[in-house]
Amino acid sequence: MTDQPLAGAADAAFRLDARFFSDPDAVFQELRRERPVVKVTSPLGFDLWMVTRYEDVRNALTEPRLSKNSARFGEVLRSNGVSGSRQMPFGDALRTHMLNSDPPDHTRLRKLLSGAFTARAVARMRPRIEAIATELADGMAAKAPGTVDLLQEFAYPLPMTVICELLGVPPADRDRFRSWSTALLSSEQSELRVQSGQAMEEYLVGLVAAKRTSPGEDMLSSIIAASDDEDRLSEHEVISTAFLLLVAGHETTVNLIGNGVWQLLRNPDQLAALQADPSLIQNAVEEFLRIEGPVNLATIRFTAEPVEIGGQPIPAGDVVLVSLLSANLDPERFRDPADLDVGRDTSGHVAFGHGIHHCLGAPLARLEGEIAFRTLLQRFPQMTLAATPDPLVWRQSLLMHGLSALPVAV
Repeated sequence: MTDQPLAGAADAAFRLDARFFSDPDAVFQELRRERPVVKVTSPLGFDLWMVTRYEDVRNALTEPRLSKNSARFGEVLRSNGVSGSRQMPFGDALRTHMLNSDPPDHTRLRKLLSGAFTARAVARMRPRIEAIATELADGMAAKAPGTVDLLQEFAYPLPMTVICELLGVPPADRDRFRSWSTALLSSEQSELRVQSGQAMEEYLVGLVAAKRTSPGEDMLSSIIAASDDEDRLSEHEVISTAFLLLVAGHETTVNLIGNGVWQLLRNPDQLAALQADPSLIQNAVEEFLRIEGPVNLATIRFTAEPVEIGGQPIPAGDVVLVSLLSANLDPERFRDPADLDVGRDTSGHVAFGHGIHHCLGAPLARLEGEIAFRTLLQRFPQMTLAATPDPLVWRQSLLMHGLSALPVAV
């Protein structure tokens, strides 16, 4: 499971290696029991703290001494022995968004976007999302009988098309953006990751400039207009906000769909229950978010001053990551947490975070998930996991929890 036993000296860090990504629950079970707040070594080679128990995670997500101020990220990482492109594969133009800020900047940036993701605003998107899902299902049906990669044919293009249309990203540019995003969210240090960050930054700088010159009826044009008005967003804040919306707007939903289908096809009794009672679909989406959430470790935080979490003192200037995935599998909070139950009461799950940084786009992700599963269940009631000679591979990412491919027979 790890290079070192998890029990033992509290100061001994263990490495987050391939075994952690392929079977995180096995690691989390022991951590929650033996070392719930533990020092680990990341794949990029520096040490950080990881929080795994449900109550500790909830508390950490609302702890004001855990800062997300991107202006200090470089300083904190350098103090932990991280330098150069290992820190961040991109510059300030992609870092100064609301997920990397504390109040009052966070409050200002979030207020700008909040109106676009209310339940009412998201509900208006339903007809278009249903049309996209139907079109993608038609494409899958055209390949039947046979095997398709559900991620490639359905789970990726659905949310990518939705968020790109919302922001006004030209269709011809979407495949490039997806490849950049995948490389950036990898936990492996590589030249491709650095190049992808640079390419994405250059692209968004140009896109914002084009929207400023020729605005459209899209959200990005509205954000730019607001930056010239009372909100006074800097150029970096505009570009970073576009980056956040494009990446977060599709990555989480891709994994929600892929992970949820994988869970259903491995649990035929739950699949049958959902097919027998489609009114359970919305609740099933919440259960997929809980049991196989799209986010592994929440985005980076650091201690602005000394803090104690779960009885573990953490000095100032240390990096802290909280595991949403582990929290949602904590038996102290959810009974038989590893068992899929589409009728379960999932209230309190933290798949979208908690506190002031709770995911602003959660209503959109939930709607996309509901439409995706409803469409797939109706169109492909006999879908099964395709037999392959190799086991399924999970992405090597500290942030995202999702499969690299999901072959299914339709």
